[in-house]
Amino acid sequence: MSQERKVIIIGSGPAGFTAAIYAARARLEPLMFEGDEPGGQLMITTDVENYPGFAEGVTGPALMEVMRKQAARFGTEIITKKVTKVDFSSRPFKVWEGSKEYQAQTVIIATGATAKLLGLESEKRLMGKGVSACATCDGAFFRDVEVGVVGGGDTAMEEALFLTRYASKVYVIHRREELRASKIMAERAMHHPKIEFVWNAAVEEIHGEKEIESVTLKDTVKGTTSKLKLQGLFIAIGHRPNVDVFGKDIEKHETGYIKTVPGSTRTSVEGVFAAGDVQDPTYRQAVTAAGTGCMAAIEAERWLEAQGQ
Repeated sequence: MSQERKVIIIGSGPAGFTAAIYAARARLEPLMFEGDEPGGQLMITTDVENYPGFAEGVTGPALMEVMRKQAARFGTEIITKKVTKVDFSSRPFKVWEGSKEYQAQTVIIATGATAKLLGLESEKRLMGKGVSACATCDGAFFRDVEVGVVGGGDTAMEEALFLTRYASKVYVIHRREELRASKIMAERAMHHPKIEFVWNAAVEEIHGEKEIESVTLKDTVKGTTSKLKLQGLFIAIGHRPNVDVFGKDIEKHETGYIKTVPGSTRTSVEGVFAAGDVQDPTYRQAVTAAGTGCMAAIEAERWLEAQGQ
């Protein structure tokens, strides 16, 4: 067992790295487990044009590298391994990486969320090259072209409506003949002149070498296939927060996202804070994740002071 820490940060990405920067500058000597996919979802984002401070834009991996260096510069100890178990039942809190146990007075959870994808090899290969899981992040790159949105819930309708600001046409591809979206969102999408619905269709393959050229759709009723020319494909079938390791140690919403006290990053466990996409199903942006990372570090520092530490 290693020495007891003031702060352990679980996860990296904008939330984790920002929390680390603030905690390190507050002389809390944070220990970060950045996981086996350091940097989170931004590592599969080619161009980021909406993060403040980068007038010419920046790639997702480059942004994460700068944040990581900044966190390390102020003294954050970074372990590029995944936390395999936690125990928040008593303080000091216990965190394990394999068989190695670490202890901390406070924990900041910044494990993020993972976009649910179709599971195609071509989807993985073309991610960031026409395939995206975030219209708000990437929509502006698809001006005056035809794009597709996969999904039938509120998120898919929101993505489709947002994309109409840029794309010349938006196809909503849904595997059933009725939407799961709320009535108001469905009606907005259905009445939009730029949106066309492709019912009973599943994306079977995405074609293109360096960028998307078309997709093969399979009719879920008849079993027949057809091709649809597209220059962009947005997967909007939901996100899954990365919370498996926490089990019942912490309170979550029905959707799996960690519950935090409104206006703060405090969780159901006193001394444990959650930042970024793991507690945010609404915005899911790098800048909002960074903001909550800042909040979590400040709240952890104040909580430690209140405990006389």
